[in-house]
Amino acid sequence: MQGFLGNTTSGATKRKFFEEQYKSWLYCSDDVVKAVNAMIANVIEGEGAQKDGRKVVGDIVVAMRKDLLGKTALSYKDFRYTYVIEDESPKKR
Repeated sequence: MQGFLGNTTSGATKRKFFEEQYKSWLYCSDDVVKAVNAMIANVIEGEGAQKDGRKVVGDIVVAMRKDLLGKTALSYKDFRYTYVIEDESPKKR
């Protein structure tokens, strides 16, 4: 999902994402397919990171963990996506 949302978005990355999404229809659980569809709908509606982007991305991770582990005690709130923006000038923190 990196490069699909936020400041790191690119057309090439989106195309690669959709190629992987189409393949995933064959092997992902119903919950993962629905979670990915919800994220895409969120982006298309223009709500992305502004409204509930963290939730839709976190829901995908939770659904994937359930696929792999059979269960999880985590929720979308336990996952935070961090954007890295290349900046050549050093800044004090």
